Amino acid sequence: MTQRKRIVIVGGVAGGASAAARARRLSEEAEILLFERGRNVSFANCGLPYHIGGVIPERKSLLVQTADGLRKRYNIDVRTRHEVLKIDRAARQVVVRDLESGQEFTQPYDALILSPGAEPIRPPIPMSGGRIMTLRSLEDMDRIKQVVDAANPGRAVVVGGGYIGLEMAEALRERKIETTLVELLPQVFAIADPEMVVPLHQQLRQNGVDLRLGQSVKAVRQGEGDRLNVELSTGESIEAGLVVLAVGVKPEAALAREAGLEIGSAGGIVVDEHMRTSDENIFAVGDVVESAHIVSGQRSLMPLAGPANRQGRIAADNAFGRPSAYRGGQGTAVCKVFDLTIGLTGLTEKQLVRAETPHEKIYVHPSSHAGYYPGAVPMSLKLLFDPKDGRILGAQAVGARGVDKRIDVIAVAQRAGLTVRDLTDLELSYAPPYGSAKDPVNYAGYVASNALDGDVLLAHYDQVANPRADQVLLDVRTAPEVKAGTIPGSLHIPVDELRGRLGELPRDKEILAFCQVGLRGYLACRILSQHGFRCRNLTGGYKTYLAFRDCQGPDRGTAAPLPKPPASFDGPRGGKPAPQNPAQASDGCCAGGASSSGAACCGGASATAQVVREIDARALQCPGPIMRLHDELENLRPGQAVRITTCDHGFAADVEAWCAATGNRLLDVARNNGTVSAAVARGLPQPSPVPHSTADAERHKSILVFNGDFDKAMASFIIANGAAAMGSKVTMFFTFWGLNVLRRREKVAVRKTLIERMFGWMMPRGADKLGLSKMNMGGMGLRMIKGIMRKKHVASLGELIDSARRAGVRMVACSMSMDLMGIKREELIDGIEEGGVAAYLGSAQEGHVNLVM
Repeated sequence: MTQRKRIVIVGGVAGGASAAARARRLSEEAEILLFERGRNVSFANCGLPYHIGGVIPERKSLLVQTADGLRKRYNIDVRTRHEVLKIDRAARQVVVRDLESGQEFTQPYDALILSPGAEPIRPPIPMSGGRIMTLRSLEDMDRIKQVVDAANPGRAVVVGGGYIGLEMAEALRERKIETTLVELLPQVFAIADPEMVVPLHQQLRQNGVDLRLGQSVKAVRQGEGDRLNVELSTGESIEAGLVVLAVGVKPEAALAREAGLEIGSAGGIVVDEHMRTSDENIFAVGDVVESAHIVSGQRSLMPLAGPANRQGRIAADNAFGRPSAYRGGQGTAVCKVFDLTIGLTGLTEKQLVRAETPHEKIYVHPSSHAGYYPGAVPMSLKLLFDPKDGRILGAQAVGARGVDKRIDVIAVAQRAGLTVRDLTDLELSYAPPYGSAKDPVNYAGYVASNALDGDVLLAHYDQVANPRADQVLLDVRTAPEVKAGTIPGSLHIPVDELRGRLGELPRDKEILAFCQVGLRGYLACRILSQHGFRCRNLTGGYKTYLAFRDCQGPDRGTAAPLPKPPASFDGPRGGKPAPQNPAQASDGCCAGGASSSGAACCGGASATAQVVREIDARALQCPGPIMRLHDELENLRPGQAVRITTCDHGFAADVEAWCAATGNRLLDVARNNGTVSAAVARGLPQPSPVPHSTADAERHKSILVFNGDFDKAMASFIIANGAAAMGSKVTMFFTFWGLNVLRRREKVAVRKTLIERMFGWMMPRGADKLGLSKMNMGGMGLRMIKGIMRKKHVASLGELIDSARRAGVRMVACSMSMDLMGIKREELIDGIEEGGVAAYLGSAQEGHVNLVM
């Protein structure tokens, strides 16, 4: 009689329980034993934070399978509270301790399946106090919930911004507990690329989480009673009633390591495609193993429930000699952060850069479903692909709805070996409540295919943030959009006017075109390229530019900043309702001043405003709500207000920046069930050139430059750049000898009279040819000062001029002086306006500071 096969499994939950169930389905005769150190053999550990937050009310809902259930249904010998201490590979047996009785015994095996999982990382810092907790088991959850359920538990500090940290921060805020989230990196959800998590940062703060990025916890010390003192790297100390450590997990591989099994570079057990370890009789599955990634081929840890379940099944197959292979992981994952969802599959750009893998990327910002059907919300999708063959390398998406569906579709396409061109051919389900005729996945495929086929050249953030001297930025959006913010130094020609204004663009420079999300920029590039211009389109448009700018620091650039929520905004889920008729702003805005939230007031209108119209903009996506708001306010009297409701989660930031730029008054902003509602009152007509207030005037500087000496030109541009960096509007007016600063260095073929040519011969041609006002000594003094500037790392005059242009400094050449001195428009550098004395006086009247150089 054939001896029964004995299968021993170490650890339950996803991998171990799946292996046990599969083993029994394959053999009714086998002896199957499962040892689990904890009290529960299979539970939904991904659901633990949601029970703490009250979303999953019943604890028993988290029990996927009980020990008794496995015994009855699968005839498996399940022993909870039993810990495997040692593996004797030679004897093919394990040493087990009964944690209730303390007795130890040996258990033989024919095949051993290891599924010990991973354990929480505890940072190596001084820690003392009873309320410092991790979250990995039901018992951990119970301890945290006991503290949360207590009356007035105090502030909670969550350390770490990964899956558990984010889910715990949301759970605690759902319970109305003041929460601080501390993350050492400059971003949360570190497995994603930084620009893709910017909406998560906004969402956390908007829901009342005190987000501390780029900070670490140095110590946690016992305070008075149950209180803890959390010491941060900034020197600040936070008093808390609960500290949750969520800095990550590490594979629990000590048992395998002591048995001499091969351990990988990441600390996990090395397995082959059959989940077999370096010992042919031992298999390993789940969070403890290092498996190959299908894109890179490199072994890595993927602590995810889906792969663990599949690996358990595959290990059981091979334990019985049934050929079955794990074809590698993709790292497909998704995470909920309040009203947003972020998902990803494949490799991120960070991983591709580290591996020095050639790649290209595109961004699209489509709606979750048809824009004309109410409730559509925007999502941002990033697609990474091989620039040669279009192979899909990875994808990430963030938005309020539809993210999981699109990431799953791309994950399947990637698994099947499809390219970005194949994404355009996918036939996906469509009806207005669920999707669009051109699904976001199709849309991303078209955009990537256009780049792959050479229909358009792509520009990225680093190029538009620091354009070369032979590049010029072109904003092709509408005027109301530009008022809400643009990339510094950009020219502005709406795409609908582009064909008739091609003469305003330089043909000797590459055009970096951009719109709000990329579509109009693409159309502009198609127009320009077919008229002989060199052009690139900023993929993802201004929306992606803002994400990059904000992930690199709030002070980067001079585009409209993302403001704090108005004073009326209240916590998660929108809190208190926004006021209706009449809209009251007495606490947040006063006549002729600025609101407490920083939004512009209506310049003298009453502190209260009557909402005379409700606008349902839920079917409109960015920039649609701003455009609709602009049009509606144009039909109102100063002081009258509208309330606009949209599903665009970025609208709260957009509307405040737009109001600040246009002089309209933001009364309140509220969030409710995934929508944003804002009340905006029309401001008084903006008188010109008289400023609205002293504060407005102090932000406008005028500089008159009529000297062509190098040192005086340097001083002018140093002051201009400094003022622009401080947020001031700067106008520089160049007249007489100051015009030489603006001349091109190369000779330009233009028609001139003899006198004009003589002037041109005698005057310096451009910034590089200027002399010193004193101690020039035939140019030797100039060479000396330039040498000192290089040693001291002082920017050159040419660099200062370029910097001023990028910062949006307005440069005006005196038309009368140009005519007198024979200087032609073609001889000046790009981006220079022409004007007369009225242009200077108008600018001078607007400003508070006027300098004559």
